Amino acid sequence: MTNQEQIKAWNRQLKNKSPQEIITFFLDHFKEKIALSTSMGLEDQALTHMISQIDKKAKIFTLDTGRLFPETYDLIDRTAKKYKITIEVFFPDASDVEQMVKEKGINLFYDSIENRKLCCHIRKIKPLMRATRNLDAWITGLRRDQSVTRKDMQTVEWDENNHLIKINPLIDWTEEQVWDYVNRFNVPVNPLHKKGFASIGCQPCTRAIEPGEDVRAGRWWWENPETKECGLHKR
Repeated sequence: MTNQEQIKAWNRQLKNKSPQEIITFFLDHFKEKIALSTSMGLEDQALTHMISQIDKKAKIFTLDTGRLFPETYDLIDRTAKKYKITIEVFFPDASDVEQMVKEKGINLFYDSIENRKLCCHIRKIKPLMRATRNLDAWITGLRRDQSVTRKDMQTVEWDENNHLIKINPLIDWTEEQVWDYVNRFNVPVNPLHKKGFASIGCQPCTRAIEPGEDVRAGRWWWENPETKECGLHKR
């Protein structure tokens, strides 16, 4: 069975299954070859809680770009201690960052989409490649209603860029469902969410959203919605 055939079979098999059932299925299937990639956002915190209840030894990693909010660093520490888990942190290559800043400036991402994508590539995509090097699959907190770039995503997909199976247990959930979950189980979340920050990334590239705006309107707000992906999920 090819990857695409297997993915289609899994999507049929797991249709209408709960996120916990999906996570349990793939943790059992891939063993040590699967990990949750967390940005410490609302969805990823819900998934971290679910995984901690299923298998505390399951791999969880995050990417420290060097430009995160102080609240995000605090959340990494609080989450690891609360659930007694290890959250592995991957950093960008220092020489890559130094060369980029030398050539383009410290806040190059405001100057052009090309510069912004370069910054994301060095600070996020290359560390992700190292984080997933020995994996067969990764779990993400993607939801269809987060943005126009995610509306066609499925529970299980083939990630051609990283040559991995990508699993999205919350793909069908609404933002309200995620909030209900984290409130019900007292899951630690970034305090910036209560200040209007719906989607939280690097500090210079994230702002609070206004009422009625798309949940990812605060990410790279100076760009068109169609370009607003860092490249981790659509490249």
